[in-house]
Amino acid sequence: MSGEGVVGDGSSKEYGEGSSKSPPRATTPSRYESQKRRDWNTFGQYLKNQRPAVALSQCNFNHVLEFLRYLDQFGKTKVHVQGCMFYGHPEPPSPCTCPLKQAWGSLDALIGRLRAAYEENGGSPETNPFATASIRLYLRQVRECQAKARGIPYKKKKKTNKQQQPTINNNTNNLLIHDSTTTNNISSSSSSSSSSSSIMHFSTP
Repeated sequence: MSGEGVVGDGSSKEYGEGSSKSPPRATTPSRYESQKRRDWNTFGQYLKNQRPAVALSQCNFNHVLEFLRYLDQFGKTKVHVQGCMFYGHPEPPSPCTCPLKQAWGSLDALIGRLRAAYEENGGSPETNPFATASIRLYLRQVRECQAKARGIPYKKKKKTNKQQQPTINNNTNNLLIHDSTTTNNISSSSSSSSSSSSIMHFSTP
């Protein structure tokens, strides 16, 4: 499904010896494109390592869900369980034994890149396993679970940013909510970047 061979063949014919056209300048792919390529290669390798191996053309949303759960072992985001004394605490004062998982923002960005890569590599939008309702439901459940575990109300955060921000300096409670959610957004963004990058450097079993 890779298009690299096609690009190479076209270039050799159009810019071969004797051609009057000048070869195009080599361009460095953007960070997004590089990350998307690594994500796609990693997912392909994951399917090959399955027993039995799974072809990309036979991949469905179940394989994608299993892949996302598999990635949790490489996560760096602390997600408190309900029995933990810090459950719902946005900034725990001390460490705990709760597991580390992939942050919701990292998984959401990863699925976006894989969804685009699938179609760029010849997949049909109608059969895209990364764009199914099951994947969207899973991501929503992860977001809500992590929000509760860390005490971050996503819906309230959006309402606060849009409607209450003008009076936020005059309301101590709103200020605390705004600060905690803003900190969480920055933390999630950093975790997304670092987690996404780290995903591409592990070796699948």
